[in-house]
Amino acid sequence: MSREVGASRFNAVAVNLCLLLLALVSLAPLLWMLSVSFMPAGQASGFPPPLLPTDATLENYRELFARGGMGGYFLNSVLVSCSVTLLSLLFNAMAGYAFAKLKFRGRERTFQILLAALVVPGQVAMLPLFLVMKQLGLVNSFGGVIVPGMATVFGIFLVRQYARSIPDELLEAARIDGAGEMRIFFQIVLPMLKPVLVTLTIFTFMAAWNDFMWPLIVLTDQEHYTLPVALAALSREHIQDVEMMMAGAVVTVLPVLLLFLLLQRYYIQGLLLGSVKG
Repeated sequence: MSREVGASRFNAVAVNLCLLLLALVSLAPLLWMLSVSFMPAGQASGFPPPLLPTDATLENYRELFARGGMGGYFLNSVLVSCSVTLLSLLFNAMAGYAFAKLKFRGRERTFQILLAALVVPGQVAMLPLFLVMKQLGLVNSFGGVIVPGMATVFGIFLVRQYARSIPDELLEAARIDGAGEMRIFFQIVLPMLKPVLVTLTIFTFMAAWNDFMWPLIVLTDQEHYTLPVALAALSREHIQDVEMMMAGAVVTVLPVLLLFLLLQRYYIQGLLLGSVKG
């Protein structure tokens, strides 16, 4: 018995050590990026590259926001990402609930067509999407970045799968009591969708914040640039300023990392409940 307990503890320790090692390997580039952002100019170009700054400084961040204008680009990214996330949550939740619980003609066929669109690469749709945005007069505006992200097939699918677990009896009881469909959705369905909506919030915000290709195509004026596009443009001008570029990368990564850490509990809960309820 004691041998079995000892073997079990050894296996647990070995697994935890392996997981810790994998975590360190995964975090190593991020930690080095953070370290380089505090190095004086030119120190990261040495060979071998130093792991820690000899004299930590915030000059790279000051230079980034003062000369690079990163503050304005940061606000642009916040505006675009928050707008896309809020609108996407609303429309995806309404569409997902409709496909899950409302009966209308062609519901299943329409949903199958939406699912088929998942296999189409996003790059293929960029040209026709750009032409549509041009016809709407949204090119070189934040609207041109926000409108295409207002609803996604993945978001509708995710909400629909979760909404199927809502008891039909609860909805029918509300209808018998005289509640309209909008009241049922906002007062009954929406609170029950909270775990999956938090999961969708993380996915949507991260996708909008990190999106590079579409903002690069639809935004032409530099004053409208989001952080990834601005950082790429800045790197062409300051290709030798490795430390300042790393500071820009930290500024770009930090918001999504903080969002994930803040909502981690709800995110995992949404994934687990979704896997159980199907």
